[in-house]
Amino acid sequence: MHMSAEPPSASSAPRPELFLALKRTESTFEEIPVIDIRDARSEDPVKRRKLADLIRDACINVNIVGFFYIQSHGIPDKVIENTVNAGKRFFALPEETKMQRKCLRSECTVYEQLDIHKTTNFKGYTALLGENTDAKGLGDLHEGFDIGWEPSTKEEGDKNGVASPSSSLAREDGVMTGENVWPEGLPGFKEPVLEYYHRALEVGKLLFPLFALALDFPENFFDDKTTKPAAIMRLLHYPPQSPTSFEADPDGRQIGIGAHTDYECFTILWQDRAGGLQVQNTAGKWVDAVPIPGTLVVNLGDQFARWTNDIFKSTLHRVINRSGEERYSIPLFFGTNYDVLLEPISTCVTPGAPYKYEVMTAGEYVKSRLEATYSHSVAV
Repeated sequence: MHMSAEPPSASSAPRPELFLALKRTESTFEEIPVIDIRDARSEDPVKRRKLADLIRDACINVNIVGFFYIQSHGIPDKVIENTVNAGKRFFALPEETKMQRKCLRSECTVYEQLDIHKTTNFKGYTALLGENTDAKGLGDLHEGFDIGWEPSTKEEGDKNGVASPSSSLAREDGVMTGENVWPEGLPGFKEPVLEYYHRALEVGKLLFPLFALALDFPENFFDDKTTKPAAIMRLLHYPPQSPTSFEADPDGRQIGIGAHTDYECFTILWQDRAGGLQVQNTAGKWVDAVPIPGTLVVNLGDQFARWTNDIFKSTLHRVINRSGEERYSIPLFFGTNYDVLLEPISTCVTPGAPYKYEVMTAGEYVKSRLEATYSHSVAV
């Protein structure tokens, strides 16, 4: 049964005048705000409400739309460092090693694929130019490794990371069901990656009640829609772009990652000091989201846009690595359960602002976007 995004009752629904008063205007923002989220853990509802108001301003305000930094997120530096180092070790492997792994099940002798094109749920390795996020682009100049939900601790029948024939680490996720795939012969990779994944999940769980308050819903509005949150995490590596590449490609059709919006409710991004992330304002200007030590970047995604009929709107962004250094980043795309219908919240639709989007489940939407992203290239 598909779950609805409708408010639990009329009395707890957002006031229609809220959306009229805070109607999103076309923004020419120049800066991205920094928000300290330590009060998300406070027992004082007044403090949580004030924090939610800051987030609402960052999402709807006339000057800033859909992007903000967060401080006091709670992920230890050591956890981040271990995960980044694990990613660097993986990306340094030969290309053929990154593309395949030996089957981890004891009875299996054939090679299975890490190539993301050969998995049914878009998990695994993406080679350089293996995806194309901008339909007008010529392929993205990055490589990546994608995972989804998996338990953070070893379960019974999962000894030393080797699953028994009867056990499965796959969760029932409809069209996105499937296990993660992990490289063989790379000890110390899976454990730190999963630890960061679950730490970032906790940050996302802190943010959802704040987004609910920002929409004038009860703090628990999203609870029943995120019992199995569809969080995809990527380890990304961007080689530096040669200065001469811009002479041959003045339109920027082949950059680190082309202009796009994210597919889920929101994204939680760690980025290194190389920089390169840019956000587009409605004047068409690209604003740098410069790395700020100790912060993560949060941006709205398409699922929120569809739910709120663009009151929360996802914003175009891209990456161009002009630093002359290798760039590494870790985005976690936090979405609703895959079986939730992305139908309009009634208070976000008026006669003057009819619903803009086709209704579908979150899983159907994410899969359709991933299929479009990878359709330009073929399995290696």
